[in-house]
Amino acid sequence: MTIIDTRTPNPKSFIKGSTGDWEVIIGMEVHAQVTSESKLFSGSSTEFGSPPNANVSFVDAAMPGMLPVINEECVRQAVRTGLGLKAQINKRSIFDRKNYFYPDLPQGYQISQYKDPIVGEGKVLLDMGEEQIEIGIERLHLEQDAGKSIHDQHPSMSFVDLNRSGVALMEIVSKPDLRSSDEAKAYLSKLRTILRYLGTCDGNMEQGSMRADINVSVRRPGGAFGTRCEIKNVNSVRFAGQAIEYEARRQIDILEDGGAIDQETRLYDPRTGETRSMRSKEEAHDYRYFPDPDLLPLEFDDAFIEALRAGLTELPDDKKARLMTEYGLGAYDAGVLILERETADYYEAAVRHGGRQRDGKAVANWVMGDLSAYANSQGLSVYETHITPAQIAGIVDLVAEGTISGKIAKDLLQILIAEEKDGDPAEIVERRGMKQVTDLGAIEKVVDEIIAANPEQVEKVKAKPTLIGWFVGQAMKASGGKANPQALNEILKKKLGL
Repeated sequence: MTIIDTRTPNPKSFIKGSTGDWEVIIGMEVHAQVTSESKLFSGSSTEFGSPPNANVSFVDAAMPGMLPVINEECVRQAVRTGLGLKAQINKRSIFDRKNYFYPDLPQGYQISQYKDPIVGEGKVLLDMGEEQIEIGIERLHLEQDAGKSIHDQHPSMSFVDLNRSGVALMEIVSKPDLRSSDEAKAYLSKLRTILRYLGTCDGNMEQGSMRADINVSVRRPGGAFGTRCEIKNVNSVRFAGQAIEYEARRQIDILEDGGAIDQETRLYDPRTGETRSMRSKEEAHDYRYFPDPDLLPLEFDDAFIEALRAGLTELPDDKKARLMTEYGLGAYDAGVLILERETADYYEAAVRHGGRQRDGKAVANWVMGDLSAYANSQGLSVYETHITPAQIAGIVDLVAEGTISGKIAKDLLQILIAEEKDGDPAEIVERRGMKQVTDLGAIEKVVDEIIAANPEQVEKVKAKPTLIGWFVGQAMKASGGKANPQALNEILKKKLGL
C-alpha cells in the first residue's frame, strides 16, 4: 500500500512537546463480526455465550480431510458493507492462507484475503463540529476468526475455546487519515453506526464482535511519516481514545530524548491507562501468504451487486440530510437522532403519528431531552422505553394547542413514566384537571391578590423590571402551574405598569 498524505496539518490537533509541536497519524484495522447464523466456512452456530466448544464442527477444529465451504450470506454481507462505505466492489477475489502458529488456531493458518480482497477503496464522512472530514477506506476483506485461549481456569494449564474459530470477520482497513484521538473515536462510532444500519454487524464491542487494531505514529507537522506501532484488540471507543493519547505521548517522549521508535505490536491496559509491548511487528512476508488451494476464486456479476444495492436501507448520512430537509432540524439534532436507526425511526413515528406532521424541532426536544434523560437513567435507549411515539406526539399536540403549558407537559410525562404507563395524554389531562388556565379573569384575580399582598415587592419591580420573575413564580405557584405563561406575563406587566 502506497501511503498518501491527504490532510493539511491542523494546528488544533497538534500535540505540544518540549521541543515543539507534533502531529499524530492514525490508521485503523477494524475487525467486525459478520451477522450470520453460521460461520464463514462451516455450518456451526455463531451464537454468543454458548458453553466452551459447543459451536465447533470438524472443519472448525481442523480435523484431517475437512474442507471449507463458503457461506454465501457472509459474502452478501461483505458486499452490502462495501456498498454502505461507498466502496469499489471487486467482482473477483481470492482467499489466501495466512500462516502462523498459535494454540487457538487449529489449522496453523488463517483463511483470509491478501492481494485480492472482496472490497476496495471507499470512504467514511465524519462531522467534527463545523468541519466534515473524509476518511479513506483502503479495503475490506473477509477472514475467519481464531479461537480463544483461557489462562485463568487452572494454575498450570491453559484451556482453548474454539467457539469463535471460523466465525466470519470483515477486516475494514482505513487509510492513515485520522489526526487525533477525537477523530479516531468519531470514526469508530460512525463505522459502528453504518454497520448497524446495514445489519451486517451488531457492533457490540463489549462482546468482541467489533474490535480495532490501531496504528499510531507521530511526526513533525507536515513531515515524513514516522515509525508506527500497532495497538491490538481495543474493544471500546473510549479505550481507543485513551490508548491513542498515551501511545502518541510515549512516542513523542522517546523521540525528544533522542531515541527511535521500534515498530512493534502493543496492548492497551485500561486499568493503568498505558500501552505495553507485546511482540515485534510482523510484515506480510512473515505470514507466507499463498492462495488457499481448497477454495476457488470468489466471482460474481453486476446483477448480484445491484440486487444487494437495491435492498440497502437508508444510510446514516442520507437520513441525516433528509431529517434536516423534511423536519427543519439543525445538523446537531439530526446527527444525534441518527446515531441509532431505531431512535431515528422512533422520532419519525412521533412526528408523523396519526397521519399528520408535527413541529420537528418540538418533537426532537422531547426525544433528546426529558425522554432521553429517563432512558439513560434506566440504561436504555429511547426506543426501548415503554413510552410510545404516540404518547410523545400527544404531549407535543397538547402543548401546541395551548391545552397545557411546558411545565405541565413535564409533569404529564412523569405520570406516563411512573403511574399510567399505557395512558393517553389527552385523557389524563382531562381526567386530572391539568388543563392550562387561559381564562384571563381567573389569571387577573390571582395577580391582583399577589400584588395586594406584596407592596414592597411591587416597588422593587418598578425600580428593577427584571424582578418580574418573582411575580411570575408566585402566580404559577398559586395557580398550580396551570396559568398560561404568555397571558400571565402580559397581565403582570399591565398591572405593574412595566
